[in-house]
Amino acid sequence: MRGGGGGGGESPDAPDSDPPSPDRVAVAASTMDGNVFPEDLLRAVLQRIPPPDLARAACVCRLWRVVASDRAVLEAAFASPWGVRRVVGEPATRAFWRAASLGRFALSHTVRRGDTVPGIALKYSVQVTDIKRFNNMMSDHGIYSRERLLIPIGNPAILLGSTCYIEMDHNAKREVAVFYPEGRPSCGKAESLRNSAAAERRSRRILESVRRSLHTDDGTAAYYLSVTDGDPRAAMMEYSEDLRWEQQQSGH
Repeated sequence: MRGGGGGGGESPDAPDSDPPSPDRVAVAASTMDGNVFPEDLLRAVLQRIPPPDLARAACVCRLWRVVASDRAVLEAAFASPWGVRRVVGEPATRAFWRAASLGRFALSHTVRRGDTVPGIALKYSVQVTDIKRFNNMMSDHGIYSRERLLIPIGNPAILLGSTCYIEMDHNAKREVAVFYPEGRPSCGKAESLRNSAAAERRSRRILESVRRSLHTDDGTAAYYLSVTDGDPRAAMMEYSEDLRWEQQQSGH
């Protein structure tokens, strides 16, 4: 029995629920010969610490740097705070792994006929402004030029046991680990993602021209291009007609 008093000491057998810090592990490792300290034990420990601490652990010594830079260790440290089972794909840079915030994850929503940004926000219990910000949309009209929207994760529980896919979304202009509620991206979607950069360059020139001509934002220009099958001249005429109608209505 431990002595009483106001300290309320814990039982010697009580488990330590907090992951070990790199400093604590480094002290233990310093008492052991580098050749004796098991690499598998080091790997198991480093997988449990947060990504910022993992980056610091890589500075301890050469062995730690090799283990802390291993793809499996980086993935485990990135995914474990949210209960993600697996992260598929390689990011553009290793810096991606160092920010394991919820903002690095997104849910993929395929845009269907009749979808609206407020309706999608209601479905996933997130804010309209968060969806627009996450997808680099100036207005609700931007939805009509998208095949899918990235939905910011509001409830981390949906990521438990999931597989996420690292993707660069060229509409949202961000690299995220994407969760597909249907399980995985379809073959057609994967091919579309591979070609999206080239498609974006081709359409961007047209979009910029229409946006400058209409003196409006990207989302509005994209909307009028979408309702005129991508014809810039027809998009500008349609916009002019709508603007004229609005001016007539405001005059009454």
